[in-house]
Amino acid sequence: MSIIRRVRDITIASLNDRLEKAEDPVRLIDQFLWSTREEIIGVERLYQQHSAHANHLKAQWLQAEQQKEKREQQAMTALKAGEEHMARIALQDKTANEERAAQYRELYNQTQQNVVELEEQLRELRSEYQSVYDKREYYAARMESLRLQQRMNSRYAQHGYNGSPGTQPDGMFRRLEDRISDMEIEAKSLRDIRRAGQEFLTNTGNAVQSTIEREMEQLKRKLEQEGWKSP
Repeated sequence: MSIIRRVRDITIASLNDRLEKAEDPVRLIDQFLWSTREEIIGVERLYQQHSAHANHLKAQWLQAEQQKEKREQQAMTALKAGEEHMARIALQDKTANEERAAQYRELYNQTQQNVVELEEQLRELRSEYQSVYDKREYYAARMESLRLQQRMNSRYAQHGYNGSPGTQPDGMFRRLEDRISDMEIEAKSLRDIRRAGQEFLTNTGNAVQSTIEREMEQLKRKLEQEGWKSP
């Protein structure tokens, strides 16, 4: 396991521990995604540098291989021409290029291993990033549902929408009906009182008039007894 992989395992373990205590897990996940994205960018840059260096080493290796083969052909040509001295010089340069080709080949293989490892790390980081991002979207949706539910509960508590019959529209209309009925009963009571008062005054007036008429009759009889005659 690479050092980067071990560091990532420690980071994820720390994230899991912090998520259990976080009040806003989405924000914490966003921070993790940001740091992961920065790490991906860094590994991508390193991967490009290793790839470019590997290509350079491979070119040097192949060039040395070509020079080695070329010097070998030159040595054979010199021997055929009876020029052993030139053949030895060509073989000496062939040996130097053979050693040079081996050195660059080894460097290339080492660098290529690093390139392969960086490719694997990039694949893991991108997969991890996508997995965490998908979970982030899910938890963000859950947090939004929770916030909306809390807002709805707060609004219900503020306006008294507790679901009881008295707080529903039908209940409000029933209270209005009761209030109007009370007002109608009050108005009818006042009307009955006024009517009773008028009847009382009328009856009182009739009684007074009847009393006056009786008084008049009695007074006339008294006068007639005294010799008065009505006109």
